[in-house]
Amino acid sequence: MGMNREITAAMLSDARVMQDFIDEQVAAIQEAVGNDGLAVNALSGGVDSSVVTMLGHRALGSRLKTYFIDSGLMREGEPGQIFGIFWSLGIPVEIVNAADVFLRNLAGLTDPEKKRDGVSQSFYRDVFGKLVRESGAQVLLHGTNLTDVEETKAGIKRQHNIFEQLGIDPQQAFGYKILEPLVQLRKDGIRLVAQALDLPPKIVNRQPFPGPGLSVRIQGEVTAEKLGIVRKATVIVEEIFHILPVFQTMTILKGDRVTGIVGGKRLFGYQIEVRAWTSVDARKAEPAIPPTFILQDLGRRIPAEVPGVVSVVYQLTPKPPCTMEAE
Repeated sequence: MGMNREITAAMLSDARVMQDFIDEQVAAIQEAVGNDGLAVNALSGGVDSSVVTMLGHRALGSRLKTYFIDSGLMREGEPGQIFGIFWSLGIPVEIVNAADVFLRNLAGLTDPEKKRDGVSQSFYRDVFGKLVRESGAQVLLHGTNLTDVEETKAGIKRQHNIFEQLGIDPQQAFGYKILEPLVQLRKDGIRLVAQALDLPPKIVNRQPFPGPGLSVRIQGEVTAEKLGIVRKATVIVEEIFHILPVFQTMTILKGDRVTGIVGGKRLFGYQIEVRAWTSVDARKAEPAIPPTFILQDLGRRIPAEVPGVVSVVYQLTPKPPCTMEAE
């Protein structure tokens, strides 16, 4: 298969095409790393990074070092959950606590692009750069997919994991080469590869989650307090929507305070915007229209269970013109 050619989910439904794709990616990783070399990868637990971890492990075995970077920007309990899943698959994962680095680099930033750059620099320069240097690895495996590339090139979104597509040489900037085994695929195709690699359904069907984590779901400056608010609200939203077959849900902490009433007194509190999407590959999406009781649960539970929140709104605009993430 040509490396620049899109491989669709329909193509991967052919068992021979699927096996050829897996074999080619394994061979490409082995060739790039060499017989005695080492590679590293960052596992977030999303289907993209999980598939890359499985391909890298199949190609290199113990010569692949897999890290979970706990940026402090993840959902509730995420590091331990992902560690447990991959440990059960026989793949050791090292959790790296780097929350202080990310929060320090995000302090004072309110512009969405500067925030994304702050996460990018924290991840690749400050945290991963150090891990790569200490390991001696020259190759980083990354789960960039085709939609990431297209939206970055079009200027729709600055994905934190895109470099060569923006004219950045990661070898020169960070000291290592980046391999992108999934760059020919979209999300629906990646899920099929995940199934073929025997990843558990919890990973195969996992909702997409942005590389910059909850930082792009907080409008304005990212602080520990705001992260706590959006993290608690995210738990509630995912609990409420788990009965519906949606592509992705997201919980966004709005930048402006709104007037509310708490304990019979006026309070300028936070507003949460909830988004839920139906989509195949994230290029286009429609807002999910849930039953009334779902909307009522959102409006009642979030202010009741998340201190400081006094208002909940629901996004109804399709993509395009809306984007799936708020920032």
